[in-house]
Order: sequence, then structure tokens, then C-alpha cells
Amino acid sequence: MVKEIFKLLPEYQIIYFGDTARLPYGTKGAGFIQKYSEKIVKWLKNRGAKLIVIACHTSSAIAAETLKRKFFPLKIFEMITPTVKEIRGESKSRRIGIIGTPGTIKSKIYEKKILAKNSAVKIYSKACPLFVPLVEEGWIGKKITKEIAVEYLKEIKAKKIDTLILSCTHYPALKIIIKETVGPNVKIINPAESLAKELKSFLKTNPKIASTFKKGRAHQFFFSDKPYNLKTISKLCLGKKIKAKIIDPF
Repeated sequence: MVKEIFKLLPEYQIIYFGDTARLPYGTKGAGFIQKYSEKIVKWLKNRGAKLIVIACHTSSAIAAETLKRKFFPLKIFEMITPTVKEIRGESKSRRIGIIGTPGTIKSKIYEKKILAKNSAVKIYSKACPLFVPLVEEGWIGKKITKEIAVEYLKEIKAKKIDTLILSCTHYPALKIIIKETVGPNVKIINPAESLAKELKSFLKTNPKIASTFKKGRAHQFFFSDKPYNLKTISKLCLGKKIKAKIIDPF
């Protein structure tokens, strides 16, 4: 997500918090996700954040609506809504695939929002929990990664989808392998791109709000525990090397 924000909104300062002490969120219960999502938003707000981006699909799926109500009028963006807007006209066959963490897939949030717009759409979802550790290990081009992708995606591919949503922030790192697996005629949707576009549009149409944000490159990256394989992950997910600050305020 940060990588896409850097592309479209490079002028704004970012305060990033990664809850590495409690990852992965995708296999945790709803109560846990709600609790720590609230703690993170409160901490970021207290550090001066003027706008919050929930860059985790599982937290977006399970906690976003509660966070928006609890912290109103703080503007909070999540991954799901901009993605649903993006795919509205993408699927010609109206057959859409969704892959994500077990928590996101179990929530059925995409199904609810997509079908609310068009009840004729067929949606096929699949949890792919091994994709996250493969990305964090840096095994993007490994044979085993390709084999796991084939195993995970064979059922969705058989449904002859024409659109596939990558509903986990790690998955775009595997976009090439996923594309090779599902075939060239399947449109791959990266929700981080959809959300970055939404942010850019919001700031453009709300210049008074945008004028209150800090600008420059003094970005701050905080983690609740030392990230595993930070150098590899920061380049893959953030597009650059970063200096990590370890702090667990919870």
C-alpha cells in the first residue's frame, strides 16, 4: 500500500505502523483484530496522523466500520470499498475470483459489497495463507512458490473467471506468478492501486484538508517487533529500504 502511495502521492509524509509482534492478522479471531486495530488507530492519531489508511485487508474487512464510527470525524480509508468501485465495470463474464487470508475470505466482505451492486455476479473465493510467508521469505521466483500457486488457484481457474482480486497486501509481490497461473485473459486487481487512486482523488477535491498534512520525505516506519527479513520485505512491499523503529505501545 505504501508503495502505491509513494507513486501517486510522493509529496506527503507517512507514519507507518506494522504490528509485527502479533502478525499474521489473517488467521486471528475477529475480537483480536478489532482490539488491536483500535489500538493502532488511536496510537497513530495521538502521533498526529490526520488521515488513516488501513493497509491490512483482514483489518479492513473486520474492523473498518467500527473504526470509522469510533474515531469520527477522523478520515479512515480501507481496502475494500475502493476495490469494489474499481471492478464495477471490469468483469465482462461477471465471474470474479478473490484470494486472500483466511480472515478476509471468511468475512465474505467482498461478496457482500459486490453482490449489493450487482446480484448477477458469480464470486469464487480462496484462502491462500502460504502466500504471505513465501513473500516474506523472498521466494518470489522459486519453483515451490509456483507449485503452491497452481494448487491454490486451480479451483478458481476452473470457474473461468475473468477478474481476480488480490485481497492481501503481500499478494501483489506474486502478481507475475499468479498471472501466469490463472492465464493472460484474467484481469488482476491490486486493491492498493485502487485505494491510492481514491486517496489522490480525495485530497484533490478536499484541498483545505490536504493543506493541513505534512509534506516532505521524513517518513516514519514503526514496528511492534523487529520485522523478519526487513531488507527484502521493505523493497518488495514498500519499494525502498527503510529505517525501522521498534516500539510496542500496547
